[in-house]
Amino acid sequence: MNAVEQLTAAVGKERGLLRFITAGSVDDGKSTLIGRLLFDSKGIFADQLDAISRAKHKRTVGDTIDLSLLTDGLEAEREQGITIDVAYRYFATPRRKFIIADTPGHEQYTRNMVTGASTADAVIILIDVSKVKLNDDGSVDLLTQTKRHSTIAHLLQIEHVVVAVNKMDLVNYDQTVYDRIIKAYQEFADQLGLKDIRPIPLSALAGDNVVTASEKLAWYKGPTLIELLESLSVYDACHDEPFRFPVQLVARHNGHEANDFRGYMGRIEAGKVSKGDKLLVQPGGQTATVKDILTLNTSLDTAVVGQSVTILLDEYVDISRGDMLVGIDRPATLLKTVNADLCWLSEDALDVRRKYWLKHTTRQVAARVTAIDTLLDINTQERRPADSLKLNDIATVTLNVAQALAADDYQDLRSTGAFILIDEVTHQTVAAGMIRLG
Repeated sequence: MNAVEQLTAAVGKERGLLRFITAGSVDDGKSTLIGRLLFDSKGIFADQLDAISRAKHKRTVGDTIDLSLLTDGLEAEREQGITIDVAYRYFATPRRKFIIADTPGHEQYTRNMVTGASTADAVIILIDVSKVKLNDDGSVDLLTQTKRHSTIAHLLQIEHVVVAVNKMDLVNYDQTVYDRIIKAYQEFADQLGLKDIRPIPLSALAGDNVVTASEKLAWYKGPTLIELLESLSVYDACHDEPFRFPVQLVARHNGHEANDFRGYMGRIEAGKVSKGDKLLVQPGGQTATVKDILTLNTSLDTAVVGQSVTILLDEYVDISRGDMLVGIDRPATLLKTVNADLCWLSEDALDVRRKYWLKHTTRQVAARVTAIDTLLDINTQERRPADSLKLNDIATVTLNVAQALAADDYQDLRSTGAFILIDEVTHQTVAAGMIRLG
């Protein structure tokens, strides 16, 4: 096996598609930046351009197009000039395909940012140069929401962080201001443990350094934003990870047919499976052998992560929705007590006396938060005791679940290490959690 084959086996094949989100505080220019990316890379259809040029809520002067309206499609978003919901956009350059998630910056809608970030490969943290406080002693005060979104990006293990200092035109493209802001962010990123930080100065409204380099930023010698995004390395999930297959549905033919059929349908969340493999059913503990692997119109010898398949087993075993088929040599960890990092997303505070529904892969069980171990201070990154959690709080907690979960550490497998909490009365999602086994 040569070096390239060894790398592919270890981390998976490099992927042409990049999923990224924009994040930061309210009115930092996230929607305008995405609009500028789409406009300058010729990713807008003529009818879309015509529609936004005639929009009644545009915030630009004269005939100038308000590019933020390309993603802010809700009437409430256009009236208030803010992003509320997550908006997804697809575009491509000759070198790469992209899926962008425009996420809200307003503190009230942080839960929507968490939704967009959960599947992202990279995040663009926008910093509005006009809102950052430059102190006389040389220090810089970053906005709390900038720190919050950076913390969430770290918890969700987003690999690449692009720090875009926006609205440089408002400070006459001053390099000193840019350098001070990046120095302050780098110090905060070091506290967090963020590794791959890519700083860039730009003006989304004017188009400086977004798709084309700007003479006004001649002191900046790095790539433009689109060149930077095209160069980020992203790899498909590795097939050598332990096999994980949460069962979504048990498929049967009509019960009176002589040739009875029982298949287990779902999506492979990690690893691969082949005919003849010995599998373990968790949390039940039964073992079975793979008889066949079916897709819509064919049979497969091997299926890999990301594929939706129906697995047939040689043995009749008790399996239902919510169970997980795993490789017998590397099973998941069975948990009745769960330690996790929790982002609280509800306007109603956490009540440790109440039960919640915990949804993990396809399994939903009753759960109760038995302890709030520590609450994270977003500004200082210090942890302190707490009795309750309110909207946007991030904490380490301990939960007890009514039935065992087959789970992995979020750091090892995101798909089987994540969960959400659901209010059993309103059925609203109230928290997102990341399981920690260490």
